[in-house]
Amino acid sequence: MIPEHRSYDVVVVGGGHNGLVAAAYLARAGRSVAVLERRAHLGGAAVSEQPFAGVEARLSRYSYLVSLLPRRIVEDLGLRFAVRRRRISSYTPVGAGGLLVDTGSEERTRASFRAVTGSERDFDAWREFYSMTNHVARRVFPTLTEPLPTRAELAGRIDDPTAWAALFDNPLGEVVESSFADDMVRGVVLTDALIGTFTHAHDPTLRQNRCFLYHIIGGGTGDWDVPVGGMGALTDALAAAARAAGAELVTDCPVEGIDTDGRAAEVRYRGGVLGAGYVLVGAAPYELDRLLGADPGPKPEGAQLKINMVLRRLPRLRDTSILPSDAFAGTFHIAESYTQLERAYRDAAAGRPPGAPPSEIYCHTLTDPSILSGSASGLHTLTLFGLHTPARLFTDDQATRALVEATLAQLDSVLAEPIADCLATDADGKPCLEAKSPLDLESELALPGGHIFHRDLAFPFRTDESDRWGVATAHPNILLCGAGAVRGGGVSGIAGHNAAMAVLAQ
Repeated sequence: MIPEHRSYDVVVVGGGHNGLVAAAYLARAGRSVAVLERRAHLGGAAVSEQPFAGVEARLSRYSYLVSLLPRRIVEDLGLRFAVRRRRISSYTPVGAGGLLVDTGSEERTRASFRAVTGSERDFDAWREFYSMTNHVARRVFPTLTEPLPTRAELAGRIDDPTAWAALFDNPLGEVVESSFADDMVRGVVLTDALIGTFTHAHDPTLRQNRCFLYHIIGGGTGDWDVPVGGMGALTDALAAAARAAGAELVTDCPVEGIDTDGRAAEVRYRGGVLGAGYVLVGAAPYELDRLLGADPGPKPEGAQLKINMVLRRLPRLRDTSILPSDAFAGTFHIAESYTQLERAYRDAAAGRPPGAPPSEIYCHTLTDPSILSGSASGLHTLTLFGLHTPARLFTDDQATRALVEATLAQLDSVLAEPIADCLATDADGKPCLEAKSPLDLESELALPGGHIFHRDLAFPFRTDESDRWGVATAHPNILLCGAGAVRGGGVSGIAGHNAAMAVLAQ
C-alpha cells in the first residue's frame, strides 16, 4: 500500500498499539495523520494470531497481559476493549506442596504461607510490603498520562520516604532481603524486577528497581489482567478508533529513512517520500538513530524466552491439594526462588545457559475462553515466559533447541506428568508448541536485540527540563511514541498518548 497524500501534519512510523493511540488522539484533534507500518498487519507485538494449522486458537503471540493501560485512554478513544482480573495471583510449586496467593481469600493465602514457610512471618511481611507498593501505585499511576514530573515532584506525590528509598534509591534486593526470610517468597517478589530485564537484585544501576516499579503500579493496583478476546482485540479497537477519526493506516510500507531540519521532516518509505510537520516514531531509539543516519551505539539485548502452547488438558500437579485450574490461572512460577534466580543470572552472565532455567506460566483460557473456536473449543492455552535467557545465548538453532528443552524439562520437574503428554496436535499431527527467542523478536518485530522494552526502562520522572512529556529526541519535531519513551514499555498506550499530547501542546 502507499499513502494517499504527499504530506501530513503528522507521520507515525510503526503501527504498533502506541502508534495507533497517538494517531487516534491526533486525528480526533483535527490533524492529518498517516501511520506507516512495515508489516502486512497492524499491532506490532500486541497481536492475536493462529500459529498452529487447523487449531482455531487465536493466541496473544507476543505481548499477553495488560496492566498499564489507563482507563482514561480507553474512555477517551471510545475503545470496545475489556480485561478480566485473575483471582489467583500466583502459585509456586515447593516440594510436594506449593505457595498460593489467592486475592479472593486471605485465609487461604495465609495457610499456604504457613505450610510452605513454617510460620506466618512472611505472610505478614507480604501484606506490609504490598501495602507499601499499592500506596506507591495509587500515587504514581495517575502521573503517567500527565506532564512528566521532576524527581522531587514525584517524591512529594508519593509522600513516603521509606517507600521512596526502597524503590527509587537503593537496590531492590535490600528491601526484599530485609522484609522476607524465606528463599522462595523472596524469589516470587523479585521476579517482577526481572521481566525482560537481564539483571540481579543488587544491580547498582537500579535496572531491577525500574522494571519492578512498572510491574507494581499498573492501574493503581499492580494487577495484571487478561485481555478479553486476546491482545489483538486491543489492536483492532485502536485501529477502528484511529480510522474513524480520519487517520490513514498504511501497511506493507517499510520506512527507510527520516530527514529533518527541526521544523519540517521528510519520511522516506519504499516507493516514495512524505512531508511531515512532526514524525512520531514507535520503533526503538536504536532503530530511530539508524533511520536518521546517526550512530545508534550499542544494540540493546533482550533476555526472555516465550513459549506458546495449546493443550488438550491441563497437566496434573504433584501438589494434590490444589486444582490445576487454580494453579495455572495466575502466574505459575518455576525455578524462581531467590537463590535460583541469582544462579541463573550468574550462569547467563558468564555465557552459559542457566542450569535451572527460571520461567513463569499462565493459562489465558481459564479466564477468557473466547480466543478458542470451532475444533479448539475445550482446549487450553499456556503461555511460558522464560527469564535470564539473553540474546547472547541463542547462538544457533541447536543452542535455541537446547534452551527450550531445558526450560520444558524444568517445568516437567514440578508436574506429575510431562507437559508433552498434554499438548494438542495441529492439522499435520505436530505438537502445538512454538518458541520465540530474542532473535525471533528482532527478525519478526524489528526489536533491536529482541528487547521487549526497546531499551532499559527509565524511572517516571524528568531528568531533562526540556522534555515535558518524556518523548523528546535531539530533533524538536521527531518524537518517540513507543516503548523506548520515558514511561514506555508494556501494553499501555501511554507513550502514544504522551507523544500526541506533546504535539498538541506545541
